[in-house]
Amino acid sequence: MSTQEHLEGSIDCEVLEHVLLISINRPAKRNGFTPKMFRELGEAYTRLDDDPALRVGVLHAMGEHFTAGLDLPTIAPLMQRGEKAVPLGLVDPLNLGMEGYRRRTKPMLVAVKGITYTLGIELMLAADIVVAADNCRFSQLEVKRGIMATGGATLRMAERAGLGNALLHLLTGDEFGSAEALRLNFVQKVVPAGRELDEALRLAQTVAAQAPLAVVASRLNALKAVEHGPLVAMHEFIPVQRRLANSIDAAEGVRSFAEKRPARFSGR
Repeated sequence: MSTQEHLEGSIDCEVLEHVLLISINRPAKRNGFTPKMFRELGEAYTRLDDDPALRVGVLHAMGEHFTAGLDLPTIAPLMQRGEKAVPLGLVDPLNLGMEGYRRRTKPMLVAVKGITYTLGIELMLAADIVVAADNCRFSQLEVKRGIMATGGATLRMAERAGLGNALLHLLTGDEFGSAEALRLNFVQKVVPAGRELDEALRLAQTVAAQAPLAVVASRLNALKAVEHGPLVAMHEFIPVQRRLANSIDAAEGVRSFAEKRPARFSGR
């Protein structure tokens, strides 16, 4: 890795059986995101979706903090030109469904700790399950910088916590802790600092042990219910269940039940 690349940070990946561990690596700058890091994060999320051996992703950060958010000196020129840092055609880590980007299909868990500002909140809200250390410091502080949160916070905070709770934090840019994040359904579990990654990996490995096709289908149906309404999601029940019931994994599920043993799923 060159000196320039080190200064710009990196997104590092490690495969742990069926889990892709994705690490935000720029601790000297509180993991502030540069264009390079955005691009590499999109590449990591795309790798998760495209590799059939990978079933679950876990996002975490090196150092004491998750991320202080955007590295504004490097990102501001992109904002001024109306450009995105993640190249078109990749999976969008913010999962917004914007034109030209793919949406993630496989589950993503996030372990957050320490400073988790702006983009950090939006990345965790875009994921599926969030484990927070009890020392987290959250802030959606774009209004303090003269800009608006455009990574999903204005959408997902209100969906999770109600409009009033969302605006409380969006309009003040105040700092709040893990207990408040749990109350607002921004995170799913709070654990003692230092144990957040272990817990996220434990949950990821549990998810990875389930039938992959059923996991993806369940995730996408729940997401559709949130974004398009329960009636739209309900119309998928019969065709999706029919497809799943005819899979090799469904046959293995029945066989393992009859034989009273753990199932060995192949993702087919």
